[in-house]
Amino acid sequence: MNRKHTLKLAGWFLGFALTAGVWSANGQQSAPTENKGVTVKPLVAVDLGPEIEGMAGRQLRMRMVTVEPGGVLGIHNHKDRPGTVYVLQGKITEHRGDVVKEYGAGDTWHEDKETTHWLENNGTVPAVLIPVDIFNQPK
Repeated sequence: MNRKHTLKLAGWFLGFALTAGVWSANGQQSAPTENKGVTVKPLVAVDLGPEIEGMAGRQLRMRMVTVEPGGVLGIHNHKDRPGTVYVLQGKITEHRGDVVKEYGAGDTWHEDKETTHWLENNGTVPAVLIPVDIFNQPK
């Protein structure tokens, strides 16, 4: 292959890579960092220190989280805060990296140390979630 063909081929690949990069950047929604249209109501909490050896400073807590239509729970992680979520009402869309999944009433999911995600309510009614997690209490 001569130099002219090599340069032409390299230019074609560079153009393709740039086009794919622009398409990918425009095709992905950037994750919001702030909550919008979200209310949190604590329901119950148990201090785990007296219950389980090695759990001092941690609580098992249950909350009711309401995300209004158009509302967003900004990007966050669950490192050191595992939990589960039950959808009581409405629909919620979860974004975990490149994976987008919609959950409706009666659906559940888990959150572990590998979970970084954000949620949005694209529906017309409030989404009501019941998260239960192990929380490290502020000192």
